[in-house]
Amino acid sequence: MEYRVLGRTGEQVSIIGFGALEIGRDWGIGHGDDIKRPSVEQAATVLHHVLDLGINIIDTASAYHQSETRIGQALSKRRHQYFLATKCGEHNREPETYYDFSYHAIAMSIEESLARLRTSQIDLLQIHFGPNPRNVLEQGDTVRAMREAKDAGKVRFLGASCEYDLIDDIIALQDFDVVQLTYNLLDRRALDAIKKAADHALGILIRFPLAMGWLTPRAKTLIATSSPQADQLKLKPYLALLNNDFQQLIPLALQFIAQRPEVSSILVGTKNVQHLDEAVQAMDHPLPPGIMDEVNRLAK
Repeated sequence: MEYRVLGRTGEQVSIIGFGALEIGRDWGIGHGDDIKRPSVEQAATVLHHVLDLGINIIDTASAYHQSETRIGQALSKRRHQYFLATKCGEHNREPETYYDFSYHAIAMSIEESLARLRTSQIDLLQIHFGPNPRNVLEQGDTVRAMREAKDAGKVRFLGASCEYDLIDDIIALQDFDVVQLTYNLLDRRALDAIKKAADHALGILIRFPLAMGWLTPRAKTLIATSSPQADQLKLKPYLALLNNDFQQLIPLALQFIAQRPEVSSILVGTKNVQHLDEAVQAMDHPLPPGIMDEVNRLAK
């Protein structure tokens, strides 16, 4: 497993991180069991496997329903083995969520997250932005509550899970150590934001690296069962490069992101230990010479 520095935090994090959405909340592609969250026991198995693989960063949120609770239950005795990131601003109201960025709501959310995660300190607390993110920053209540939690030792570092077009606002505020952005082979709009963040020594976490299944073998089913759409059309030249070998999509997708030296960790979300193994193994076997050069040419 490769480890990289998480920006100015100085923390060493695994290039593959774990996104803990699916272990706590119904989510995913398909229906029925495909999107149903696993049992408590199944979630614990996945979480222990995460650490056993050498993955040392786990990203969760209060909005991920049972995710924080399950992490606390399963891993409290292994707390020293992982960097724990969670979020505030979007709150759990099963089966839905809601947004509340007021000072009181954020302060209470932090306390509740600490209790659910069974820890005395959160390594990284991120704003879980929703509608009108600039208003949230301008109002200041959310950031004030986060600052106070950091000053009190309840949180070590602050971050923002946001869209790429908010990066200038995030940098200007000077409170944030880490930014989490969507970036993958099919959606590369965040590249300039990634470069800007790195220029200001921010750690960079990448979400949706596999484009909701479009950059996995499941893309074969998605193509067969959906009408042509943007992702399907964007995928065609890369599949042609791989001789339509859908099994090579995960290595291609993850290595494409990992080639960016600015990226600290790529968050892979799953409830399946086999999928975790595939993600880690994808980084261990470089693609044939010339493939990435051609991918980069196509991606320009």
